Amino acid sequence: MSEFALSAQSATRALRALFEPTPLQRNAHLSKRFGADIWLKREDLTPVRSYKLRGAFTAMRKLRESNPGADHFVCASAGNHAQGVAFACRHFGVRGTIFMPVTTPQQKIDKTKTFGGDSIEVVLTGDYFDDTLAAAQAFCRESKADFLAPFDDASVIEGQASVAVELLEQMGDTPPDLVILPVGGGGLAAGVTRYLRDMAPETAFRFVEPAGGASLTAAVAQGAPVALPQVNSFVDGAAVAKIGEIPFQNLGWVSPEQVMRAPEDRICLTMLEMLNVEGIVLEPAGALSLDVLPELRDQIAGKRVVCITSGGNFDFERLPDVKERAQRYSGLKKYFILRLPQRPGALRDFLEMLGPQDDIARFEYLKKSARNFGSVLIGIETKQATNFPTLFGKLDAAGFVYRDITEDATLSEFLI
Repeated sequence: MSEFALSAQSATRALRALFEPTPLQRNAHLSKRFGADIWLKREDLTPVRSYKLRGAFTAMRKLRESNPGADHFVCASAGNHAQGVAFACRHFGVRGTIFMPVTTPQQKIDKTKTFGGDSIEVVLTGDYFDDTLAAAQAFCRESKADFLAPFDDASVIEGQASVAVELLEQMGDTPPDLVILPVGGGGLAAGVTRYLRDMAPETAFRFVEPAGGASLTAAVAQGAPVALPQVNSFVDGAAVAKIGEIPFQNLGWVSPEQVMRAPEDRICLTMLEMLNVEGIVLEPAGALSLDVLPELRDQIAGKRVVCITSGGNFDFERLPDVKERAQRYSGLKKYFILRLPQRPGALRDFLEMLGPQDDIARFEYLKKSARNFGSVLIGIETKQATNFPTLFGKLDAAGFVYRDITEDATLSEFLI
């Protein structure tokens, strides 16, 4: 057994002071759907509803062991890492200063304060995370506090490896054939794979990252971490522009074929399925490992598969947006701009083209008397995706001019 494996086991034992192992649950719905033996490692059920507590606690514990006088810790985070650090500060009775962007939702701020209690102070600064991080690091240097990185830290990786320690203990004598891991900064993937490659060398891996934040894909292609020019922040728990240097040192063996990218809108479909069918609340990053199961159907048939559901910190105020994205991905909702002739009955002609399953969800009409045509922004919901070709065929036959803007990110951002 390697020194890392021994340290991961030690970290796991220390975590028992905070919480019992998270459940490893066989999911009958997914197993039947994909013809496999599918298990969920429920990291969404830690006390802070994400695995981040493991790394934060382990790093703080080891710093205090090496320096018993360490009593002030600083981090920068807009979500799960902040909550993990806050919980650990309260457990150890030390002071924590947690920097969060000004744009952080109040729900996340309140939860962080709840977990930390009187032990922490939340500082809101910066519109963007990079500004927040710079402020936190500057404060840390001035106050001579210890900075707790969210993923680019050896002790954090050791703590995240406790997920794998528990997983093998819970599976008994039969390790999984495949483990599917979400990837953001890489701390979880690095810790879990390093432990399992030592203790269960036959287990294979797939790594899933959001399509709009594919930092591992870029690093594997270049052979080193590289910064993405832009990142889609929807999957906020995994939307990282550059995978961590230390995590990637542990992931240098990963091949391009092992890394998968999940479209943000499809993730929404997966979140809704797990909520409606299984009653499991997952944040976007927490659904990543489940989202790629349809793509792996042929590869996982008859195999024992573990999906790590990394977090469940979902703000239900986002639910309408999640539903909207899922409908658009499924082809059940579209937005288009229609040029409507400025004549009596033109609107009635259009409405008569709608099928019995078509419903108008959005209608904005700007009439300009000096023009022969007016522009109409229309949103249509339907029961079957095949209804849209029928509708568009009727519009074409009638000579209506329209433009489908459902997938036009720029127009959608301003108009929808």
